[in-house]
Amino acid sequence: MKKIIIGSDHAGFSLKSELVIFLKKKGFSVKDIGTYSLESCDYPLIAYNLAKEISQAKFKRGILICKTGIGNTIVANKLIGVRAALCYNIKAARLSRQHNDANVLVLGAEFVKSALAKRIVWTWLITPFVGGRHLRRIRQIKRIERGLK
Repeated sequence: MKKIIIGSDHAGFSLKSELVIFLKKKGFSVKDIGTYSLESCDYPLIAYNLAKEISQAKFKRGILICKTGIGNTIVANKLIGVRAALCYNIKAARLSRQHNDANVLVLGAEFVKSALAKRIVWTWLITPFVGGRHLRRIRQIKRIERGLK
């Protein structure tokens, strides 16, 4: 079974809840790391916890949702091996996979409503990394993460 991890803050809670149902209908085993209500919470800890699971290779892919997606993207990309991409449309989602091998999709609930979010998520999940010259760039990113040039 395909596995995915998902998390959100309070601003992304409603969209996350819909996406969990969507992903399960698509045959995914979903680990929901919270938040579990509309009560105000701090996104950095949720983003960190999800990114840590990706960084440690416990999950190959994850989805983060907050109001704009900006904060989650900043936090997630602090961890080695995480390539979080903030996507507001289908083309960005496809290119984030094809060219950047993004392993965390970040959505901004203020800008992406449910129907579009489901299309973005599905596109992101089914799009493969194309490799080629893009693999060279991913390797460069990995070297930069480790403080090498």
